[in-house]
Amino acid sequence: MTGFGTANFNNEQGHYAVEIKSLNSKFLELSLKVPKAFADKELFLRNECTRLLERGKINISISAEQDDATASAATINRDLLTHYYTELKEIADNLGASDADLLKTALNFPDVVSYKEEKADDKEWEKVYEVFLLAVQEFQQFRMDEGAVLKTDLAMRSNKLLGLLSQVEAKETSRIPLIREKINHYLEEAVGKENVDKNRFEQELIYYIDKLDITEEKVRLRSHCNYFIKALESEDANGKKLGFISQEMGREINTLGSKANNAEIQQTVVQMKEELEKIKEQLLNVL
Repeated sequence: MTGFGTANFNNEQGHYAVEIKSLNSKFLELSLKVPKAFADKELFLRNECTRLLERGKINISISAEQDDATASAATINRDLLTHYYTELKEIADNLGASDADLLKTALNFPDVVSYKEEKADDKEWEKVYEVFLLAVQEFQQFRMDEGAVLKTDLAMRSNKLLGLLSQVEAKETSRIPLIREKINHYLEEAVGKENVDKNRFEQELIYYIDKLDITEEKVRLRSHCNYFIKALESEDANGKKLGFISQEMGREINTLGSKANNAEIQQTVVQMKEELEKIKEQLLNVL
């Protein structure tokens, strides 16, 4: 399931923003970008993401922009730079070498240029964590809104399957008499009406009709559809369960179609398969 959430805040140090984006995935695939000042909090944030976000291919970016550009600027040890430059120039003059790049060389010597260590205080981290939770809250609301739309669509298609099943049941009443009439007609044409053993005919007909009986498939399909709708109402993440139920629904629909031996019922079965495919496509977007 896709998701998006963002939050930010400003203080005297600068501007901080948290952005969360996700695509659907069966597992938690986390990409976390944290400012250097909060690098020691990365493991904690990963654990929080596992606890709060469950699954998804999730990208989280925490950015920091300082208002004071000189706060993290490099500093130059002037005395040490002057010492290195003087020594290098003296050597170059003695050797008669060019002194064009001596300053650049001196700047690369150890301890000439140093950088301030980026480290945030606890109060600043507490604010960033608060903003992280706000972004998570917006992200979860985005998922819930999308989930509500998917739930409505899946429930509608499940009920449509139940409606199509009712159509199959209505058409089934004339199915067995037609099969009986057709077999009897073929048999009379083949051996003659007077040569048909009615007792044997009834026995064979019962055996044949039993093979075409779809009562169990109808009962199981109705049960699966109702269970699917019930699972949609659960507060838990039931994406995998819904996928398993849809597989069982597909098996019953396929068996029902192969046993139907009736053009009208088989046309309805095709409609069932079409609705089930739409259900499966939507389930790809569900956690």
